[in-house]
Amino acid sequence: MAELNSSSPRTGGARGRKKMNVRVDLTAMVDLAFLLITFFIMTTTLSKPKAMDIVMPVGKDQGATAASRSFTVCLGKNNQVMYYLGEMQKPIITPSITGFNRDGIRKTLLETSKMVHDKTGKSMIVLIKPSDHSVYNNLVNVLDELTITNTQQYAIVNIDKHDTDILKQKGIY
Repeated sequence: MAELNSSSPRTGGARGRKKMNVRVDLTAMVDLAFLLITFFIMTTTLSKPKAMDIVMPVGKDQGATAASRSFTVCLGKNNQVMYYLGEMQKPIITPSITGFNRDGIRKTLLETSKMVHDKTGKSMIVLIKPSDHSVYNNLVNVLDELTITNTQQYAIVNIDKHDTDILKQKGIY
């Protein structure tokens, strides 16, 4: 039994009173503390680290992709994205700018994927090109959008000079 004893000797006052022993039983408080600790341990959910599986090419030999199937996404500053279908010199869809809102990159990915599948009978290949002024969060957002739209083939590649020039012209580099 846990208890707290407090006793003091006689005080030498005018009357010479004797203080009473104070005895506080702490058993209930200790029991309550252990019950609370047990409750919080049992009801706490531990967060598991979340990771996204991504496969990167091993060698320097990167195969060419068909221009009619390659959809390029260039990440710029201020949470803006430039996209085009095909080659930069002869685009099938001209370079356009969008964001991460409701009618942004997700809608574009869905529409373009359907268009590519209807024309070629094959799936679309997405090339993600982050610029020097883009933030890591935008790359993760694009990867999330690719997962949501069920895009199977995509790659993260280095941005080239032609793409940075267009980003500068559009004002998002």
